[in-house]
Amino acid sequence: MARYHRPATLEDALAIRGGQDVAVLAGGTDIYPVRAARVGWGDMRHADILDISALPGLRGIAEEAAQWRIGALTTWTDLIRAELPPLFDGLKLAAREVGGVQIQNRGTLAGNICTASPAGDGAPNLLALDASVELASTQGRRVVPMAEFIDAYRHTQCRADEIATAILVPKPHGLGRSHFLKLGARKYLVISIVMVAGVIETDAAGNIATARLAIGSCSAIPQRLPALETALAGRPLEATADIVAPAHLAPLAPIDDIRGSAAYRRHAALALTRDLLAQLASAPGRRVA
Repeated sequence: MARYHRPATLEDALAIRGGQDVAVLAGGTDIYPVRAARVGWGDMRHADILDISALPGLRGIAEEAAQWRIGALTTWTDLIRAELPPLFDGLKLAAREVGGVQIQNRGTLAGNICTASPAGDGAPNLLALDASVELASTQGRRVVPMAEFIDAYRHTQCRADEIATAILVPKPHGLGRSHFLKLGARKYLVISIVMVAGVIETDAAGNIATARLAIGSCSAIPQRLPALETALAGRPLEATADIVAPAHLAPLAPIDDIRGSAAYRRHAALALTRDLLAQLASAPGRRVA
């Protein structure tokens, strides 16, 4: 019989996490499906549950001097409803396509990246936002860049004694915009075949100062496109879509599965990246803060 813990303080939660083998539950939208899948294959093991949903101070989005802090219990619905600058437009688009409204009401952004699915909608956006993940244990807190946090298929840098407490998004400089595109068998309630997220910052002349682009569902972990980001730097935003070439997608390692072949995924990733840049170029420039 699995034990169920629902502590009322972070200190108690960290003590439980550090002292025994538990599965951390926030929104709970992934734990049950994963357990049901294991049972279907004859694996009847049940990990003890550490429910952190009652912990105070971990829900909501706060603007700080140099960053935005997204608490670990912040739901997709919280994000959709929050008053945020255009920097978060791409992440908000992803939020509206994560399952149905019930999932958006329960599922958390932090849980989405801790699950570390290659098809997790939050991860490419958080990569493009240059976000970091705050992790806490009884030994203290540390911050891991999102680019390092998901380090393998379904695996993260979060240790067995740690709990993710927040996602940190730094404030950029100057003008910026973001976007997100997802390809699936239908518009909603679907696992993505390919998705692309992008954040572009421009200077006063309308040239690209910084570009961050990330692809999901095309590798074991979401991937940035550093060669393309370098190629875009200094160019007028309106002339970016035609720059994208197959060589820029070299970091990707798509597979054949029931949703699409590797060749189709690579072709779709190229098309979606071009479309994303074209749509970013057509959007009116707005200040990010």
